[in-house]
Amino acid sequence: MGNKMVPKLILEGTRLTHKTELAFLLNEHPRIVGARRYRYHSPIVSAEWCGFTNTPWGRGLINYAPEEAEHAMATYNTWVTLFEQLRFYSWIVDRFHLSTQVHQRAANGIDVDFDWLESRLEALNFRLIFVHRSADSFAAARTRRLEVSGNPSQYDDLDRFVREQEAFEGAVARSRLQTLRVDVSDDDLPRAADAIADWVEATGGLWL
Repeated sequence: MGNKMVPKLILEGTRLTHKTELAFLLNEHPRIVGARRYRYHSPIVSAEWCGFTNTPWGRGLINYAPEEAEHAMATYNTWVTLFEQLRFYSWIVDRFHLSTQVHQRAANGIDVDFDWLESRLEALNFRLIFVHRSADSFAAARTRRLEVSGNPSQYDDLDRFVREQEAFEGAVARSRLQTLRVDVSDDDLPRAADAIADWVEATGGLWL
């Protein structure tokens, strides 16, 4: 038995950048989680889950109302505590605290301090994957997404995503986590997943 592979990755970026698709690919990538003879329970979690309200596309960890800030921080504390308690396991997170910072700044003018969270994530060897695309590639990505989306109106304003991506640039630059930037303008997700696997392996992100 070799070293146990326990990578911990957070994928961040605006919409239409294939974060969820990449999360699923990475969660079955043999150089990220090892070779598997069958599919079994392996967690992908997300701050995008809208669990604060009893409505579709409601509020959650990213878009909580200002009066729900204490609730949101308690939930983040719960997540990182779980990661700490199950530290010898792989965790792939599809949007997390940077998405919260970007949204809360844009929607409410609030700068959320996550230094306490990042210090705990860093101690667990969490890595940040910033997934982005060129501004002129958003239109084609929207066309493909509308074929499957249950809430197509959220993709009406592509300029919003371009602005949000610029805001992510700043949030990523301020993060203390080791970061890889991945351009998905070509929509070649197997290539992107392999590039992530190369980087995670080369920088010691597979083990704790």
